[in-house]
Amino acid sequence: MAFLMNIARIVALALAMVIVPTTYSNAADVVWRMATKQPPDSNEGKAFQRFADKVKEFTKGRMEIKVFPNEQLGKTEAVLEQVQAGTVHLYPEGSSYLAKWVDAVKFSSAPFMFENRKHWSNFMQSDLFKTWLKEVETKAGVTLLGDASAYMRGPYRVMVTKKPWKSLADMKGTKLRMHPNQLAADVWTHLGAEVRTLGWTEVYSSIGRGIVEAVNSPIGLVESMKFYEVAPHIIRHNEYPQGIGFIMNAKAYKSLPAELKDAVDRAYVEGGKYSVELTNATLDGQIKRMKAKGVTYSEPDLKDFQVSRRNFYKQRDAKGKIPPGFLQAVNASRPKSN
Repeated sequence: MAFLMNIARIVALALAMVIVPTTYSNAADVVWRMATKQPPDSNEGKAFQRFADKVKEFTKGRMEIKVFPNEQLGKTEAVLEQVQAGTVHLYPEGSSYLAKWVDAVKFSSAPFMFENRKHWSNFMQSDLFKTWLKEVETKAGVTLLGDASAYMRGPYRVMVTKKPWKSLADMKGTKLRMHPNQLAADVWTHLGAEVRTLGWTEVYSSIGRGIVEAVNSPIGLVESMKFYEVAPHIIRHNEYPQGIGFIMNAKAYKSLPAELKDAVDRAYVEGGKYSVELTNATLDGQIKRMKAKGVTYSEPDLKDFQVSRRNFYKQRDAKGKIPPGFLQAVNASRPKSN
């Protein structure tokens, strides 16, 4: 009996030795880190996870994207440096953050410059924007994955504020949180706001403490970030159309085997489609839920904003502070009327 038990142990050990290597062979060959600002249960967070899931699916587990939400890996400046160093591979954010390396890129989100999303999307495919991206890659080794307008943020921008307004005159003096973009800060200062630069995850507490009283945001993030709890007035102003550029370490992407690179490209497209579908499908419900909690939503006439912004850009152009070819590229990108 003892002999048979020893044989059984030997057989079990042999089977274990066969099974263990099989378990390890299922581990991903390539693991990328993706840092994000948004909560995982937000529309954007869900779209980022869909991309990660599709990468794993399309590569049959050979490649994995690990998502770190809620600024777990640091705020924008720190994460951009990590992307450049290659310790973070992807950072889904507004493409204008690439202005860290090429200042002109900030004009891709020039406030009140683009008529609609199609106009902006056309500009993001323009030769001028592609030239800026090439400069960024040459200087920093950083680029964008795929079509920078594929992932929807918004679908439009609003001001979430403690103090409601109906006109430019009413808005003047508002203490407005601003992201680190000097062009946007200059435009809103010209419009009469008191601009203060703060990190995205600091907005809620800063409004609560009175440091600022308003924030510009994609409408699709207001509920998930709970901004309406401290600033109960949502005002649509269509500051600029938005997408989510996947800021990426260029060397890491180029070093992928062809089949993994193709899978990443395909996953990006699938995630983008999901992003647009989810954003459009859930927007009405978000607004309805917030209104039920006492939030006001309005769409004021913005003619006075347009007059003021035209004066701003006219002054900038006269001083040579508009990138060469920008105004021409904006005009060329305007959708043809039917």
